[in-house]
Amino acid sequence: MDLTMRGVTKSFGANNALRGVDFRLSGGEICALLGENGAGKSTLMNILGGVVPRDSGDVLIDGKPVSFAGPKYSLAAGIAFIHQELNLINDLTVYENLFLGREPRTRSGAIDIPRMRSEGRRMLEGMGVDLDVNAMTRGLDASYKQIVEIARAMMAAASIIIMDEPTSSLTDPEIERVFAMMRALRGQGVGIVFISHKLREVARIADRYAVLRDGEMVAEGNVADVTASDLARFMVGRDVRADALSQRLRSPRSVLRAERLTGNGFRDVSFDVHAGEILGFTGLLGDGRSELFLSIFGAGGPYTGSVYLDGKPFHPRGATRAADNGLAYLPRNRKENGIIPDMDALENGSIVVWPKISRFGFIDRRRQGDMFAGQVRALRIKLAKPTDMITSLSGGNQQKVVLAKWLSSNPRVLILDNPTQGVDVGAKEEIYDIILGLARQGVAIALLSSEAQEIIRVCDRALVMYHGAVAGEAWGETMRERAIMRLATGAGV
Repeated sequence: MDLTMRGVTKSFGANNALRGVDFRLSGGEICALLGENGAGKSTLMNILGGVVPRDSGDVLIDGKPVSFAGPKYSLAAGIAFIHQELNLINDLTVYENLFLGREPRTRSGAIDIPRMRSEGRRMLEGMGVDLDVNAMTRGLDASYKQIVEIARAMMAAASIIIMDEPTSSLTDPEIERVFAMMRALRGQGVGIVFISHKLREVARIADRYAVLRDGEMVAEGNVADVTASDLARFMVGRDVRADALSQRLRSPRSVLRAERLTGNGFRDVSFDVHAGEILGFTGLLGDGRSELFLSIFGAGGPYTGSVYLDGKPFHPRGATRAADNGLAYLPRNRKENGIIPDMDALENGSIVVWPKISRFGFIDRRRQGDMFAGQVRALRIKLAKPTDMITSLSGGNQQKVVLAKWLSSNPRVLILDNPTQGVDVGAKEEIYDIILGLARQGVAIALLSSEAQEIIRVCDRALVMYHGAVAGEAWGETMRERAIMRLATGAGV
């Protein structure tokens, strides 16, 4: 199946999201669709996927004009869309999500549950995924939810698959598994649109690239003919830094200290985070770092051991108490734990300080607006007005609003769990600058990240975790990707 999109335009009010975009995809190729958040990638693919209508332009499949009134019509035509914001229903089982909207029936007309279970199990086993099809989806972590989405698209026998940031929350082995599936699908003549901000992954898996900037197609060609630096420059319109950013501003004053913490997912973990220090925590998914800091923040399970804040015993009985004591936590999963989708940007960016700016139960709207306006300027948040719905912003700007929410409370300790996940290269550099600026102000920062390169660029030193325990420390000359991966895989233990 060959796809051609010609002169596609789309506006949302005064925002011209797409300006006469041409895009093509051949069966049996993987095309990386690149661009910063807000460049128009998702809008272009939402048009193809029947999510939103185009204002003008043509869409042709195998030379024939098509137009889809909704996603089910696009899927019926052989186009599957794996969205960045996963479209799974948490209150259904894995097998129910795999067949959602196309449930097989028995001769009597009843839903054929045994068939759903057996076919779902066969698909996951074929993918090399150890996952119970009867498990409730709400209990899965982000990586397994992503795998369920990919499996659902594969089971629909699509001829074109759109993958929007499919590897953003996967471990290296899981990414390799996904890439193997993509190569197999390519070999079967399936065309794949691969939307990703991970340019090294693009170089490994994609055949061609197409770059959008400000709603216009600015570059396209064969991936073999360009470098990752070239792609980054096409995306942002300028050269992007690749140097180490850490400034080694560590103070001798310990702000947050943990001694021999053991809980669900972590064991015997000890560390110190100093004022002005960026201490990294890395490893493979499931290494326990998120569970560790959720427990410290009062939002996770119980633990044994001791935590000290500015030298005093600290054991908050809830996230509110932790925030009151100067801790802030940017969560790993922005959609499920970071934003409140039914609120606007202003409300999302100020909710933490509502108790401080309220009197007799009423929020001081002027103070709320002034505080948020200050964060918008400081973090360079792009939005038309503060009352824009949070879901209308790009992923990078949503992440900045979540960061603004916590920075409004002037934290002493800032815990960042994968702060640049799903964020484009330009916004990523801006977030790095924000983190470094906070360190210069004396904030103690714990940076949790699955990306070794991010740890190396930003952190003063890093603790590498393996199966819930600290496998080793990297700093100075040992802050190298190979050394970190040896520890993260247990080879250096």
